[in-house]
Amino acid sequence: MRLGVLDVGSNTVHLLVVDAHPGARPLPAHSHKVELRLAQLLDEAGAVSPEGVDRLIAVVKEALQAAEDKGVEDLLPFATSAVREASNADDVLARVHTETGVELQVLSGAEEARLTFLAARRWFGWSAGKLLVLDIGGGSLEIAYGIDEEPDAAVSLPLGAGRLTAGWLPGDPPDPEAIRALRRHVRAQIARTVGEFARFGAPDHVVATSKTFKQLARLAGAARSAEGLYVQRELKRESLEAWVPQLAGMTEAQRSELPGVSEGRAGQLLAGALVAEGAMDLFGVEKLEICPWALREGVILRRLDHMGSV
Repeated sequence: MRLGVLDVGSNTVHLLVVDAHPGARPLPAHSHKVELRLAQLLDEAGAVSPEGVDRLIAVVKEALQAAEDKGVEDLLPFATSAVREASNADDVLARVHTETGVELQVLSGAEEARLTFLAARRWFGWSAGKLLVLDIGGGSLEIAYGIDEEPDAAVSLPLGAGRLTAGWLPGDPPDPEAIRALRRHVRAQIARTVGEFARFGAPDHVVATSKTFKQLARLAGAARSAEGLYVQRELKRESLEAWVPQLAGMTEAQRSELPGVSEGRAGQLLAGALVAEGAMDLFGVEKLEICPWALREGVILRRLDHMGSV
């Protein structure tokens, strides 16, 4: 059957259409993405502005039309941190449902981490052993660890690249003192969670998902996305540490000219790099591998599992 996943994230609203059935890997058929930057459409009280809700509804309607055009039989709509943490989340969800018919499932941070972990586990398989999975989104950082398909530990921290850029790095290029303050904040937040994972022992394989990690790996010499999903892509901490000060001295326009960096993500790449560097350092990770599958694939796989068990 043809499934659609509608992901209302902090940066983008992304419809992923796949051909799938239980026991088989989902095959991508279509992708429809709009950069909404919902996390930046909050007012001082933390509510999504009326204009922001109007734009969200328009984008959801556009995605629904694309899903219909591509023959989607079952749509799985969900929202992550931007909607989850909005002070008017219930009102936003109600308006979206009333005006589009779409009932967005709001995932908790822990659910995001678990579903992303499931996707990574299925991608790398049992031979990967104990997995540590890192995912940097627009609003949050997810960390999960385990040897099975359900992680032994899963946490979500408010360390998304978009959130941190808006709250800590207003300049272009950012002020060095602001960068140092953000670096301290990021590492203090991550350090609080390290003990929760350390008790399970060292991972056999460390993987990362998300656009931020993919772009950082590309800067460090990884293959272009055009070379396909199955090319191994790695990010070494020493390469990342060399890039952080360079990114810190660049303007957003200069970053957008770097290989693999999209114009829409250039502004938040430095914050993402600080989070990635802090996580790799504090967890003692010298090298990680980029996983092509992430949260959306995890949602699809969970749905297929439920279909197969009926």
